[in-house]
Amino acid sequence: MKEMFQNSVFFGVLISLGAYFFGMWLKKKTGWAVMNPLLVSIILIICFLLISGVSYKSYNTGANCLSYLLTPATICLAVPLYQQVELLKKNYKAVIAGISAGVLSSLLSVLLLALLFGFGHGAYVTFLPKSITTAIGISVSEELGGFVSVTVVVIVVTGVLGNIFAEKFLKILKIEEPIAKGVAIGSSSHAIGTAKAMEMGSVEGAMSGLSIVVCGILTVIGASVFACFL
Repeated sequence: MKEMFQNSVFFGVLISLGAYFFGMWLKKKTGWAVMNPLLVSIILIICFLLISGVSYKSYNTGANCLSYLLTPATICLAVPLYQQVELLKKNYKAVIAGISAGVLSSLLSVLLLALLFGFGHGAYVTFLPKSITTAIGISVSEELGGFVSVTVVVIVVTGVLGNIFAEKFLKILKIEEPIAKGVAIGSSSHAIGTAKAMEMGSVEGAMSGLSIVVCGILTVIGASVFACFL
């Protein structure tokens, strides 16, 4: 069985899609926010690799073609933004202020935690791109000397947590403005959180999609500056 999977070029794709669709089914069946399809699929794939003995390298080779879809999928988030472009023009100052505050708070929180727990430079810069999309975060971490594989995990966990808890957290804070919701989610939990924002409404999804792009650009600049602090 192990040899069969390792010799199959696309077995990684089949496993990834199968695990994700199972996660979607489980989410609909239970209705629990914690049953996030991405989180479920990650756990299932890890369990499969451990049980089957298939190496991560073999799995990644088979699933690598899925990675090429990451950038086009992120670009597609421009569609709902285009549909809300007039609303963006009317509120661009508030949107820019909200996104800037989100980026700054993300970088500052990482700096404070690094000082609190005594992180070295490598570990510190690994966490700096935690709130931006994986496609950009990997490049930032690699450029600054971080541990790229850990950065990917941190980004995914950040997004999953945002997807699960963002809506509840906004209700606790009694934030009802759709633009504010979208900016908050997109600035803190990138594309995975944006999936939840789109479920909440078209305005939320559009503003969250915009936040992903702007946050990515600002974090590339900000992370380079903050990397010098430790």
